[in-house]
Amino acid sequence: MAVRWFLVQFKPNSHNIASRNLKRQGFETFLPLQEITRRQDNRFIAELRPLFPGYLFIRLNPDSSPWRKVNSTYGVNRIVSFRDAPTPVPDALVAALLARSDTNGRIITASDLAKGGEVRVIGGPFAEFVGTIETIDGEKRVWLLLDFMGQTTRIQVDVHQIAGR
Repeated sequence: MAVRWFLVQFKPNSHNIASRNLKRQGFETFLPLQEITRRQDNRFIAELRPLFPGYLFIRLNPDSSPWRKVNSTYGVNRIVSFRDAPTPVPDALVAALLARSDTNGRIITASDLAKGGEVRVIGGPFAEFVGTIETIDGEKRVWLLLDFMGQTTRIQVDVHQIAGR
């Protein structure tokens, strides 16, 4: 089996501890985070929480990596397994989450997009181009300005076809 993404269940409120200890052991991890706003006393507080509460992604080769040591890592409950073997997560799912997140794992939503912001196109004929947001309409369409062959070109893309830079 090749290197794949797997799901790890961490102990309650231990996502940072589990991620840090897995990285120390040489594993690549990905913890998608979302910003939530909660009310505390008489004010609102924005904080980052895991997109999938209780779970993070880990990348490994179960044939050559000692994946059983993941289960004994401080902060980790277990690697999600069926029939005594870790079960891979679809690569397309993790790739889509990675494309929609910044370098810290924070998922970028349509509300995070603003006029003048730079984004990378991740789908369609202009994939991998970097553009500047000109406008965002009510139907989740984004108008971008791209530097294309020495000229500024205006294109329209769906909000799901762009990611933060």
